[in-house]
Amino acid sequence: MVETKEFPRFMICAPASGSGKTLITCALLRILTRHGYLPASFKCGPDYIDPMFHRKVLGIPSRNLDLFFMEEKGLRKTLGRGSDGRNIGVLEGVMGIFDGISADSSKGSSIDISKITGTPAILVVNCKGMSRSVIPLVKGFCDYDRDKQIHGVILNNISPMVSGSIKKEIEEETGIPVIGFLPAMKDVDFGSRHLGLIMPDEVPKLLETIDQVADKLEENLELDKLISIAKEADRIGVCDKPKLSEKRVKVGVAIDEAFCFYYEDNFDLLKEMGADIVPFSPIHDTKLPEVSRLIIGGGYPELHAKELSENLSMRKEILNAAKNGMPILAECGGFLYLQEKLSDQAGISYEMVGALKGQGYMTGRLGHFGYVTMEAGKHGKYLDIAESVKAHEFHYYDTTDNGDVCILRKPSGKSWSGYQMIGNVFGGFAHLYYPSCPKLIRRFLEC
Repeated sequence: MVETKEFPRFMICAPASGSGKTLITCALLRILTRHGYLPASFKCGPDYIDPMFHRKVLGIPSRNLDLFFMEEKGLRKTLGRGSDGRNIGVLEGVMGIFDGISADSSKGSSIDISKITGTPAILVVNCKGMSRSVIPLVKGFCDYDRDKQIHGVILNNISPMVSGSIKKEIEEETGIPVIGFLPAMKDVDFGSRHLGLIMPDEVPKLLETIDQVADKLEENLELDKLISIAKEADRIGVCDKPKLSEKRVKVGVAIDEAFCFYYEDNFDLLKEMGADIVPFSPIHDTKLPEVSRLIIGGGYPELHAKELSENLSMRKEILNAAKNGMPILAECGGFLYLQEKLSDQAGISYEMVGALKGQGYMTGRLGHFGYVTMEAGKHGKYLDIAESVKAHEFHYYDTTDNGDVCILRKPSGKSWSGYQMIGNVFGGFAHLYYPSCPKLIRRFLEC
């Protein structure tokens, strides 16, 4: 019999992206911390950037909950792992509350993950440009929620003059409590660019801004009601402590302004299978740390192409390591960095590492956006023929050589070739979810 435990939690959802989910989530994390709670945070879907904001507030990693990557059992496992040592959970939804993996289904949506994990949902509604019109909007979402996962409402960008009457009518129409509201506030937007929100470190006085929002939200929040809703969450399974491999391998992981897109579950698997992670910066460090493997993840190398190119000693170190057979995994931004040249957003071309073929350039549109299953098209050192790993693509850049050692296939069936393998260097645009194919990591660590 599986041991279970109570883990109060709620999910912040919204009718659409841009409703203020991340801002409200961060403010609630701050409020809960002020009241002596130890929150754990989670992000539904494959997004990298929102969890970085959570981490800035809490000082601990935020975990992704993604049905395509990990399936139902994996969702519960990751939720349980993230709850260790914490006493309340805050989940941030993805896109609109009913938006799933495909347009014709809500599978993998916020509401679906809410149901699978037994987590009550709180609907955040952006009231900008509305007053009474928000009432039928909320009623429509609550009526469409046939499984009754929505347990509360927070009104964002609403005038305090009308909040009381709007709250009363929403509760009368839906039977769902409005537990708080946030009035419009100037200069609290986190900002965005082509891959979503800008990075937390780029937001001036980020924590001060979150504190200001938390102050204002707390003035208008029924915290006791929110905690009561959180306690309605289903019990979760207790995760056993993973057994770490005794054989240890030092793996250098690129982490700085240019490379910062990593899934916490990937780090967990690496550590369990024997990796001791050693961070380094391709921008600021002049040489590699004492490691025998490298992972260079996604990020925004195009915004730092000049600095990356000017760090000639680091580029030479990585190129020599590649030529000498060091196993290297590179995804998206890391893939662009390992190629021969990269153009910045102004079109200026810069020399990169040169361990892989090709030149990266801005297209101005999303390429192959969405979930993919990546399958080896030929025998390789990390993936054998027909073995597959689940992944996600999200990039506005393309290259003159995307590689052809793997077949990437969308859930719709559309497919294309990608990923290069030169020596022990394996790189391409797809962001890989390692637990979906542990063999890949085992071979990487044993290569």
